[in-house]
Amino acid sequence: MNQDELKLMTARLLAGELAHEDFLAGMSAALEAAANPPAVTLDFDRQRRCGFPEVVYGEGKSATTIAAIIDKLLASGVRAYATRISPEKGEFLLKHLSSRNDTARYNELAQVFRADPPSLKAAEPKGKVAIITAGTSDLPVAEEARETVEWMGVGCVMIHDVGVAGPHRLPLRLPEFIDSDAVVCVAGMEAALPSIVGGYVPCPVIGVPTSVGYGANFGGVAALLSMLNSCAANVTVVNINAGFKGGYLAGLIASRAGEKLAAREAGDDN
Repeated sequence: MNQDELKLMTARLLAGELAHEDFLAGMSAALEAAANPPAVTLDFDRQRRCGFPEVVYGEGKSATTIAAIIDKLLASGVRAYATRISPEKGEFLLKHLSSRNDTARYNELAQVFRADPPSLKAAEPKGKVAIITAGTSDLPVAEEARETVEWMGVGCVMIHDVGVAGPHRLPLRLPEFIDSDAVVCVAGMEAALPSIVGGYVPCPVIGVPTSVGYGANFGGVAALLSMLNSCAANVTVVNINAGFKGGYLAGLIASRAGEKLAAREAGDDN
């Protein structure tokens, strides 16, 4: 129902041409349509099956559709998370939730939006993920990974600008990430960083190639191929600029490790 239809229905109600029951039925149908956009089928069972709720991919969706999806997710008691949200859509979503949800936040650099149900209590982070960037140009992708990891309730440490152009920088930061359950390496150019990190840590290293680089980088294809050809056995790779995917995989690894550690400690206490 658009604004003109709503005005017409209200005018008919005030003029006595529309029964109260019919007005309420029409309003109920309009609200239901807004909460369940016709082109969207939400998966409310995903958290039970897969451990985490459905994530909204913002590109190609209108701001009103994203808002309706987030409203429905929050009403179901799950933490809402949307990626690839433009600044204009982010501003719309913040205004949409500003009067009723003080947890809503938008990260313009990462272009992600998050909001928690007001009744949901914050939990202690479980597990640890390190996100390491080769250069500051990789920050938007790294921030998408960080937001994803934190949305999953996993502890996160960020280490920036330690690429192979200055190889002395990485070993100096080793104490900060050596105990991680998983490491996300975000790099463009020749993307050698995951191989170097993989030689230092006893955990999975997830390479996220970025499109940062000059012409022969081919929009990140060179970085992707370099990571795929890593000689470090603990390195695996996701798609170009896929900060969400890298962060999500690392978050899954870390959260399961954290759960097993908590279970062991609880067993020891008993």
